[in-house]
Amino acid sequence: IEGLGEKHISAFWQDGLIRQPGDIFRLKTRLDDIAEREGWGEISATKLIAAIDERRRIPLDRFINALGIPQVGQATARLLARHYRSLAHWRGEMEAAQDPESPARAHLLDVHGIGADMAADIIGFFAEPHNRAVLDDLAREVTVLDYEAPAQASQSPLAGKTIVFTGGLEAMSRSEAKARAEALGANVASSVSAKTDYVVIGADAGSKAAKAAALGVTTLDEAAWLELAGLAPAEAG
Repeated sequence: IEGLGEKHISAFWQDGLIRQPGDIFRLKTRLDDIAEREGWGEISATKLIAAIDERRRIPLDRFINALGIPQVGQATARLLARHYRSLAHWRGEMEAAQDPESPARAHLLDVHGIGADMAADIIGFFAEPHNRAVLDDLAREVTVLDYEAPAQASQSPLAGKTIVFTGGLEAMSRSEAKARAEALGANVASSVSAKTDYVVIGADAGSKAAKAAALGVTTLDEAAWLELAGLAPAEAG
């Protein structure tokens, strides 16, 4: 938020103007107190309140990133937003994931890039009553926007699909393939399950190919993957 740096937050905290994140969005009720502070004045205080109000609508990935969950930075927040789509869905799944045997916990671990340690930190965040209270308070002050895939992704046959890559690809690296799939709105998972939509099988594929066959999951060779991704072989690489 423009005009609200760490030093300002620290000073406001020391003087009791802020006690929890939601208090930032209630500073407009303390406009006179801020204006009277040394170095501020009515104009600066008014500009600050306007800047805060401009941040009342926040994309889901930015909101998740701002929560300060250990190991969850901007990239991971984007992965979570893309996978769960809305704050209500994400929160409901994370609260359900408190049960170690729940499908919700397995689904979290199935998100590409989310390992066991990171999943434990995310689930642990929701296990704390204080954190849930902070979320409730913030929800009364801000509107968290549902994740919106890029226009290209919304028109893609991969939009909303879960895809797994196994084996090596000739036309692109595994990381390039994952990036392409995600740009087209797909969720890239690290393991095959009944919820997987496609398994792309490259050279020297491992057990994931066999599991896909056993579960009846659609498998794609590299040529089929390139076609689905909208890439002619000459365009890849």
